[in-house]
Amino acid sequence: MEAICVRLDERILKNIDLSMKNFNYTTRTDFIREAIRDKLRELEKERAIKDFKKFMGSAKSSVSDERHEEIREEVAKGYAKKLGI
Repeated sequence: MEAICVRLDERILKNIDLSMKNFNYTTRTDFIREAIRDKLRELEKERAIKDFKKFMGSAKSSVSDERHEEIREEVAKGYAKKLGI
């Protein structure tokens, strides 16, 4: 594991300290690590949605509305499983 140094505003540190107490984090480092993990998951979800939107409507063959809905559900379930939602 590598270490990094981050300078934060005193106001942000006070907010972190308050949140730590309310959500049972033991150290600022634990809190910041979890915040980074959350942000990375959020960015991955945004990327997946962007990729999904890029492929919407790109099929070259005609599909019935019912089959189209089935496919959409399958893809959504696949992404949900991959992203843990």
